[in-house]
Amino acid sequence: MPETPHAAVTFARRVYIIAAIYGFLAVPALYFTDAPDPHRLLYFAFAGIALVFQGVFLVIARDPLRYAAFLPLTVFEKISFGVPALAFWSQGQAADDMALGGAVDLLFAALFIAAWLKMRKVA
Repeated sequence: MPETPHAAVTFARRVYIIAAIYGFLAVPALYFTDAPDPHRLLYFAFAGIALVFQGVFLVIARDPLRYAAFLPLTVFEKISFGVPALAFWSQGQAADDMALGGAVDLLFAALFIAAWLKMRKVA
């Protein structure tokens, strides 16, 4: 059955809203953890940029057709944490909660890819 524009937009909206809600709940916790000492500034800068992207997800959710060109960038945002988090965890260099966060990010990366592909078919 061919993808309708309405179905593709609805799917993208839901995915990006859910991702933003999850991010707004999960990312602020990074500000309350004991960041590694020599890299504290980078750690908190990462948290800030991640928090900003949650706002980007909400903007995309409002009009996925208009912002479809940004969908591949959101995939990269998710894999840029998900892959290293799981790689470090597999080597015993990251805590279980970081691995879980990385796995969730990779799940969202897959959903963002699905949204992007659906939007490409109807655009």
